[in-house]
Amino acid sequence: MSIQISDPMLPELYKVTKIQENTHDTFTLEMVPKNKTKIFSFLPGQFNMIYLFGVGEVPISISGDPSSTDFLVHTIRAVGTVTDAMSKIKEGQTVGIRGPFGSHWPIEKAMGKDVLLIAGGIGLAPLRPVVYYILAHRSKYRKVVLLYGTRSPDDIIYEEEYQNWQENFDITVETTVDNTDSEWQGHVGIVSALISKKDFSPTNMVAIICGPEIMMHFSVQELVRREVTWNDIYISMERNMKCAIGFCGHCQYGAKFICKDGPVFCYSSIQETLKRREI
Repeated sequence: MSIQISDPMLPELYKVTKIQENTHDTFTLEMVPKNKTKIFSFLPGQFNMIYLFGVGEVPISISGDPSSTDFLVHTIRAVGTVTDAMSKIKEGQTVGIRGPFGSHWPIEKAMGKDVLLIAGGIGLAPLRPVVYYILAHRSKYRKVVLLYGTRSPDDIIYEEEYQNWQENFDITVETTVDNTDSEWQGHVGIVSALISKKDFSPTNMVAIICGPEIMMHFSVQELVRREVTWNDIYISMERNMKCAIGFCGHCQYGAKFICKDGPVFCYSSIQETLKRREI
């Protein structure tokens, strides 16, 4: 059962119960409500506003299991003042949570179809709830492939989960890196280059993409070359979000607001805006 937040601008208090270091600059927080209530429900692709008292607030996609009511999970990369401070959080510390906000990945539309997940860097975090959802409803989906690109092998996140996904749930996972050494035995190069090597039905599939905009751009181009239509391609956009409910205008993107119209968009609904520079 979801918690109804009467004031979307008022954060709920959460206690950090577990911290996992994923890479040198990426970490995962598990949190529980301090008022002992159940975790609110969310859909894969939605985000929360996390408030670190005395520092500031940032939007972070939820990276945990949508079916779990035990704890809330966020994977965060330290890239600015607030997230750098969050990387120094200790177990037992309190943070504020507002949410969940935003649109979600097309998990219903993808049922009965092939699913191609394409992630770059920390972009895998917003896709992990999709994987969890598919694991819980595996018979409702056809072929499932996850293509994941990072800067180096040391930047890979969730690697310990891949083997379970592949062996027990028939999900193909392929990883590629930009730079490596002689010990790396996997792919080297951009993640969009892996798309041409995958077997899927372009007329009966859904593509879900999250990562740097340039990576998403080339991935969409490759999918279109494979005759996948814009209506079957979904991307997640990032912008500087402050209020998360469309009031402040910080995340306006053309006629849309990333916080309430996104962050997940069908490519056909946003491709014209993407063509314009500096929006």
